[in-house]
This record gives sequence, C-alpha cells and structure tokens, in this order.
Amino acid sequence: MATRTAKDACDLLDADHRAVKKLFKEYEELTNSRGRTVAQKKMDLARQICQELTVHAQIEEEIFYPALRNVLKDTDVIAEAEVEHQSAKDLIAQIEGMGEADEMFDAKVTVLGEYIDHHVKEERNEIFPKARAARKLDLVGMRDELMQRKEELMGETA
Repeated sequence: MATRTAKDACDLLDADHRAVKKLFKEYEELTNSRGRTVAQKKMDLARQICQELTVHAQIEEEIFYPALRNVLKDTDVIAEAEVEHQSAKDLIAQIEGMGEADEMFDAKVTVLGEYIDHHVKEERNEIFPKARAARKLDLVGMRDELMQRKEELMGETA
C-alpha cells in the first residue's frame, strides 16, 4: 500500500492509512449505483479493504505495538488501539462472510470506515508522536521490518 518511500515506521503505517482511506472513498462513490458490475466492484473493493486492514493490523500488533510497550511508560493508548483492532477484525469477519453487497453490507463497510478514521486519528495524534519522542526506538529500522513482514503477509493472502 505504501506508495512513497517512508522515512520511518510511522510514515509507513500512515501511508497505509491514506491508501485504505482512498479505497473507502472509492467504495462510497459506488454506494448509490446499482447493477451487477457495481455490486461486483463493491465486493472486490471490500475484499481489498479487508485484506489491507488485516495485514496492517497484524504488522502493528506483531512489531509496532510491542516495541512501543517496551519503551512507553503509559501504554493505555496501545491497549485502546488493540481493542479498536479487535472491533475492526470482528466487522471484517462479518463483511468477508457475506455473499453479496446489499444494504447491510454497505452499512458494515461504512461503519468499518468510521472505525478506521477514528483509529487513524488516534495513531496520528497520540501514538506516532509518542513513538517519535521515544529515544530508545529505532523507527527507521522498524520501518524495514514492518515492510518485510507486510510483503510476506500480502503474499500469503493474495
């Protein structure tokens, strides 16, 4: 998902945020349209959104959040982020389990987008500044680790 070279782990994760936001916008533009091809495009976009978010959450949970837990005194914000991830995963599972795009499908994708918007704001405003202020974190090295793991996971889910 990252399109430009990220300077550090936070830049890489934020590039993912921007890319998935673009996918949600594309989906939203289709919600008032009808027809078989529109329904298929919506399903395809929803699958892509779910895949991108699943991989993104996994690399944060495996690499980024544990590293932050080791250096931050106050980890409440990390715990909240993990709860938000679980809520998103629950909705992703529901979306992936649906057979066709309908009113409830659209509603679930919309709510997922709202969850993600909220989560992104908290990461940008709270987590990323704390990560960048933590002197013991090598965010440039972590960027490479996140990118490598992301590529592995995207290959597995493709």
